[in-house]
Amino acid sequence: MLERLANAALFQLGWFVCVIAGNSLWLWVPLAALVIHLLWISSWAEEGRLILSVVIVGTSVDSLLRWLGVFDFSDNSPLIPLWLMLLWALLATTLRHCLVWTARPWWRASVLGAAGGPLSYYAGGQLAGVQFPYGQLPTLVGIALLWALLFPLLHAMALRLAGDAHE
Repeated sequence: MLERLANAALFQLGWFVCVIAGNSLWLWVPLAALVIHLLWISSWAEEGRLILSVVIVGTSVDSLLRWLGVFDFSDNSPLIPLWLMLLWALLATTLRHCLVWTARPWWRASVLGAAGGPLSYYAGGQLAGVQFPYGQLPTLVGIALLWALLFPLLHAMALRLAGDAHE
């Protein structure tokens, strides 16, 4: 129980710093949260492949959405900002810990993704100054549909990679 609370607290701390501070020296805080997670709650051997996989999937999805004009960041990079990539790494740490209860049945992850995804993007967008060029409501509805599919997929990755780690 303490492990899950610590994982949730580290994720929330990292999330707030990422969206408020953006690409600044403050990124050491969420990076430290990731390191603390790997030292105290889990390990790189147990979750390293999951974290890298989620960062690759998340960066690909959000960069595609950026390329499609769904998100408008202040820079001109083809990829999402580093702070958002770090958020994906932090999210990966929750899949086997504080959010493990959402994995089964699969629809639970879908419902949480459909509700939590848009809320997180909305709040993060407001705090980080990310614009939604297609309009707020259509963007959030699209994100809800996307995350209804994406979150169960992330849980499936966590389950698959957990099996690979113990073989």
